[in-house]
Amino acid sequence: MTNSVVIDQAGALDLIDQLRVAVPDEVRQAKRINQERDRILERAQEEADQAMARSQEQAAFLIGERGLTVEAQRRSAEIVAAAEMQGGEIRRGADEYAASVLIKLEGECVKALQSIKRGLAMLDARRTSAAGDVAAEDDGAHGPADEDAALRAPR
Repeated sequence: MTNSVVIDQAGALDLIDQLRVAVPDEVRQAKRINQERDRILERAQEEADQAMARSQEQAAFLIGERGLTVEAQRRSAEIVAAAEMQGGEIRRGADEYAASVLIKLEGECVKALQSIKRGLAMLDARRTSAAGDVAAEDDGAHGPADEDAALRAPR
C-alpha cells in the first residue's frame, strides 16, 4: 500500500486549462471596469475644476466691470453645485456598473470553486473506492462470509 493517487491526467489538465482561461478574463474585465471608473471620475473632476475656473473668471469680470459681487457669487455657486451634482451622478453610475460586474465575477468564481470541489470529491471517492477494492481482494482469502460482507459494503 502506498500514498500514491492515480487521477485522470487529461481531465485534470482540462479542468486546469478551463480555470486558467476563465479567471484571468474576469480579472482583466474587472481591472478594465475599475480603470474606466477612474477615468470617468477624473473627467468629472476636470469638469468640476473647469466649471470652478469659469465661475471664478466670471465673478472677477462682474466685480471688475460692473461691481455685481452678489450676482457673481450666486452664479458661481450655481455652476459649482451643478458640476458637483453631475460629478456625483457620474460617480454613482460608475460605482453601480463596477458593482454589477464584480457581482457577476464573484458568481463566476463561485461556480469555478464549486467545480473544483466537485472534481476533488470525485477524485477522493475514486481513491476511497480503489482502496476498498484492494482491501476486499486481500480479505477474499479468508472465506465466503468475508466475500459477502465485501459485496454488501457501500462504495
